[in-house]
Amino acid sequence: MAISRAQLLKELLPGLNALFGLEYAKYGEEHKEIYETETSERSFEEETKLSGFSAAPVKNEGSAIAYDNAQEAWTARYNHETIALGFSLTEEAIEDNLYDSLSARYTKALARAMAYTKQVKAAAVLNNGFSSAFPGGDGVALFSNAHPLVSGGTNSNVPSTPADLNETSLEAAVIQISLWTDERGLLIASKPSKLVVPPSLQFVATRLLETELRVSTADNDINALKNNGSIPGGYTINHFLTDTNAWFLCTDVPNGMKHFVRSPLAQSMDGDFDTGNVRYKSRERYSFGFSDPLGMFGSAGA
Repeated sequence: MAISRAQLLKELLPGLNALFGLEYAKYGEEHKEIYETETSERSFEEETKLSGFSAAPVKNEGSAIAYDNAQEAWTARYNHETIALGFSLTEEAIEDNLYDSLSARYTKALARAMAYTKQVKAAAVLNNGFSSAFPGGDGVALFSNAHPLVSGGTNSNVPSTPADLNETSLEAAVIQISLWTDERGLLIASKPSKLVVPPSLQFVATRLLETELRVSTADNDINALKNNGSIPGGYTINHFLTDTNAWFLCTDVPNGMKHFVRSPLAQSMDGDFDTGNVRYKSRERYSFGFSDPLGMFGSAGA
């Protein structure tokens, strides 16, 4: 439906001092703190995890060498979504000099709505990450204690018991990440890189990572997390996380959280011959997801 003069009556009357409601500040591209961005030229993208070899056995004198098989473990798929939104102005609204003021304002509002949608889509992967209804390529949720391995074992990227963000739980997560293995059970020397928290945990994160001494204790101990550089990227706030207790760690495991851009954001306009209305639209096509779940560690909180 086109925006008509009846919907914008006040803007046609004298004495109007200000128009407001479209110029709010907005949060930046917070998804860039979590996702690796790549371009795509296909309708979908797939990434396959490979299995390496197991540890080498001892070869006894005179015996044959052991041979191992490499294989594919599983495949992650990214289905791109088209996100689009538009508005139109009636021919009469344009004739009554509303075109110049409204086109500029509502074009900005359109861009803001598109940017907001992208951040919601990006955060949804983490918000849904504990649900089995949103499995990854290995058949389980992003955050699970049972990521299957070709060797028959499992990896876990959640705490053994869901825990709130504190010194003990964060140190335990750093240790747990360092003990992850590849598909054949070999240690992969993984490390956390950045802490991701909702706004409600930003002050907890500051005290845990930026103070010189331990928090909430009378002992004169150093802050081991800070002293060891355990989380070199510090922390970032994501305002689109829905659980106020959940917290996450990005790791240095490659091919973890992925953002594919099929078509970048574009805006266009045209006139409708039959009605004389002018139409504006914004459109982009992308996908958010994860390939290797070990790219993230997550706790839903206690």
